[in-house]
This record gives sequence, C-alpha cells and structure tokens, in this order.
Amino acid sequence: LLQKFAIFGIFAIGFNILFGLTGYLSFGHAAFLGIGSYTAVWSFKLLSMNVIPAMLFAIVISGVAAALIGYVSLRRTGIYFSILTLAFAQMLYYFSISWPTYGGEDGLSLSLRNQIPFLNTMDPITFFYICYVWLIITIIFVKFILNSPLGISLKASKENEDRVRSVGINPKKVKLISFIISGAITGLAGSLYADLNRFVSPTILSWQMSGEIMILVILGGMFRLYGPILGAFFYIILEQFLGGITENWQFWLGFIILLEVLYAKAGIMSFLIRDKYDEKTSS
Repeated sequence: LLQKFAIFGIFAIGFNILFGLTGYLSFGHAAFLGIGSYTAVWSFKLLSMNVIPAMLFAIVISGVAAALIGYVSLRRTGIYFSILTLAFAQMLYYFSISWPTYGGEDGLSLSLRNQIPFLNTMDPITFFYICYVWLIITIIFVKFILNSPLGISLKASKENEDRVRSVGINPKKVKLISFIISGAITGLAGSLYADLNRFVSPTILSWQMSGEIMILVILGGMFRLYGPILGAFFYIILEQFLGGITENWQFWLGFIILLEVLYAKAGIMSFLIRDKYDEKTSS
C-alpha cells in the first residue's frame, strides 16, 4: 500500500508539472506511465538490466516520447491540446493490444523484480525504501525546478504569454521543456509500477488511468508541490477503506470531489495552507 502511494505520488508530481505550472490539461498522460512500464520490463527481459539502469532508461525513453508528443500537441491550446494528447495515448494503447511481441492484451510478466546488487528487491521493505528514495529525489528535483528561471518562466507564461515574449523568452519552448520533464517523471513512476506488480498490460495506457491521475492532483491541490502527493495518499486510503465497504466506492469518491470543487477549489492542501492560490481559485 505504501509502495503504491509513493509511486502514485511520483506520477501525480509529474502530471502537475504540466497541469499545475502551465495550465495545459493532458488527457493522455498515462501514455508515459505505460512507456516507462514497458521499457522497464523489456530492459530486464532483453538487456538483463538491474533496477537502477532500467529506471534511468525508462526516464530517457519517456522523455524522448514526451518531446515528440509535446512538439505536436503544444501547437494547439485548450481542449484541442487535451484531445491531441488523448489521441496519442489511445494510439499507443491500441498498438500495445495489437502487437503480440509486446504481450498483446495479456500483457507481460516478470518472474522477479529488476535487481540491485547486494539488495533483495523482492523483499517488500527493501522495495519500499527504493520507492521512497525515488519519491524524495523527485521532490527535490521539482523543488529545484520551481525555484529556477525555468519555473519562473513557466508561471509567467501561464499568466501572460505576451509579456513573457516581450522579455525575449519563447513560451512554447519552456512549455515543451515542462512537457518533457513531466513525461520523464511519469515514466519513472511507470517503471516502479511495473516492478511493483511484476506485470504490465495495455490497461496502464488507457484513458481511465489518465483520468485517475487527474483526480489525484485535483484532490490534493494543483498549484503546490505537495498537493499531488497528499492527493495520492487520500485517494489510496479512500480506495482501500471505501473499497472494503462497497464495490461502488467511486460514487463516494465522486461525491467528495464534487464537494471539494464547490467549497475547496485549491484541494485538500487549502485546509492546511492558505495563500494566494486559494484567493485566486476562490474568486
């Protein structure tokens, strides 16, 4: 459970780099989760990589895919951008189903997790520490991005692209960089997710998975670093608690989201920290 929380926390942070900083809503971000998962599995099966090189390879491949998808998708804004990202994700989804070499509808399985020298990754405690080390690294990296000129440029581009252009910054370029970073972080989460389950299937590329991550970010808070992590925590707790009571637990999750949108637009974090983002979303 805690391993899944750390992985979904990384996934949510990656998604929020794009959605929270630029305001661009991707309906197909599960594509990078799937790319990271399939890359990790094939790195182990074909190249016999241990877990660290496999994850780094997944980050690189996901980043390259994000560069290609982002280059096309960022030519449009608003709902057109969202639909383009969804189209790319669905293309990859149906490709993974129709290509038997990559497991087809049955997916791919691992008999063992990717290995680290001198560590037993099959041990739940050991894998728990691996997941949380990557979560901490991701938080530190994103915090550095937020306080860097790139982060400031992204926030400014979201507010007013014309003013950003007037100081010599290309807003499309910084948004593409944001898209690449977002895809790469999501690919890292995908590689960990595949290792956790020792299995990957086309469902990880589906639009439902993209919708799930949107719920995590909205639940926790879109504009803050720790909002998506808090959203992932509450989502998994609700899934375990409500799922044990009723199989229709998503109904109650939807009810909670409805209340949040009406009364706490900045997410759960707005109950803990109140700042300019709460003022902006409440207006």
